[in-house]
Order: sequence, then C-alpha cells, then structure tokens
Amino acid sequence: MKKLKATEEQLAYAGILDSGMKAGLLLIIATFAVYVFHILPPYIPVNDLPNYWSLPVHEYLAKTGIPHGWSWVRLIGHGDILNFVGIVFLAGVTIVCYIRVIPIFFRKKDPVYAVIAIIEVLVLALAASGVLKTGGH
Repeated sequence: MKKLKATEEQLAYAGILDSGMKAGLLLIIATFAVYVFHILPPYIPVNDLPNYWSLPVHEYLAKTGIPHGWSWVRLIGHGDILNFVGIVFLAGVTIVCYIRVIPIFFRKKDPVYAVIAIIEVLVLALAASGVLKTGGH
C-alpha cells in the first residue's frame, strides 16, 4: 500500500486549524466558566430560560430583546452573551487557514488554487460580515 504524504499547504492549513481549535476550545471553556460562576451577570436570567426554549428564533429575539447579527457585541458584558466569542473565534479560524496557504500557492506557482483561496476568504468574510441579509437571523 502506498503511503500518502501531506503537502506543504495541507500541513500549514492543518497547523493553523489545530492551534485555532485548541485556542477556541479554551476560549469556550473560559467564557462558559464566566457564565456558570456568575462572574458577569447573564442577559437573560437562568430562571427565565425555560420560557423561551420552545419559541421560534424571531419570537425569541423579540421577547428577550437580544439583537440579531453582530449587534450582540454590545451585550458582551453579560455572561451568557460572552459565550458567543468562542463560537465566533472558531468560525473565523477557517478564514485564517486560507489566508495562510495563499502565499504557498503563489510560491509554488499554482495561481488557480491561490485565486480559489482568495475567493474563499472573500466569500467567508462577506458571509460573516452580516452584509447579506438572508436566512432566519
């Protein structure tokens, strides 16, 4: 059986992804600890949560007053909202991975993959920006 070897760009991508995943996991654990140990007050009191669990997202947002899109950043001083930071961090790791491999593709004279990676970065950044107003949020 032939043993496959990872390419330089695969190793670079995987290295960033591995580090980002570990940092994101630590961030999620830390922000969850802030919430669980009441270091910051929650935006929605824990006792009120069961009242909102079964609501559709639009109704949930309206009744709780939680803003949609990136407006949650204004509420980052609340323990339950602070938990979003780790999730956002993890979602952004892929963009950093693609940015890391772009110079490798150019150096290897592989402009097609470099352009695809650039387009991927632009599409992901546009999607994350909130400029496109689609879906249920």
